[in-house]
Amino acid sequence: MMVAPSILSANFANFESDVKKVEEVADYLHLDIMDGHFVPNLTFGMGVGRALKKVTSLPLDSHLMVERPEDFVDDFCEFSDVVTVHYEATYHLHRLIQRIKEKDTKAFVALNPHTPVECLKEIIMDIDGVLIMSVNPGFGGQKFIPNALNKIRELDEYRKKRGLTFQIEVDGGINSETYVAAIKAGVDILVAGSYVFKSENPAEAVRSLKRI
Repeated sequence: MMVAPSILSANFANFESDVKKVEEVADYLHLDIMDGHFVPNLTFGMGVGRALKKVTSLPLDSHLMVERPEDFVDDFCEFSDVVTVHYEATYHLHRLIQRIKEKDTKAFVALNPHTPVECLKEIIMDIDGVLIMSVNPGFGGQKFIPNALNKIRELDEYRKKRGLTFQIEVDGGINSETYVAAIKAGVDILVAGSYVFKSENPAEAVRSLKRI
């Protein structure tokens, strides 16, 4: 099981300090990039990502919650190990996935809570992972949407039947009460923000998600 703490819940005044608290135990660092249009919030952009790359050895997982992600992926591929784009945000998903992979970056596709997994069946062979949103994107600290588990199970069954190796990631509402169900449903990567960075001991919070 891999854990990707989301810096959306970290201390914006001192990202480096919070990142160092989880660097030895986390697998990725999750960057929630929001443009105030695709989602009703504005966070940070490429400057923060480039700065984090200089101060941490953790692979960066850049989740682009933006309109027209094709305008930004090349820049994010410069410092990201994974770039995630939303199915709902682009008209030419296959072309965008190919651009990401040409940069030797893993390409993930995110699905909002209302989007069925069937939408990915024509592109599932081309992607490295699927990010299931278990909250409506835009803000941290939201409650886990239970139907996300059904989508995770469906994806897990699909890859097993076809011998595929794409990873399944879940983002939103992950805590001590929801993570076990997500893992049992077939998740490979847990994104956790508030549960990690709002705890007294962020490193121990990450370890707790790996104990099952």
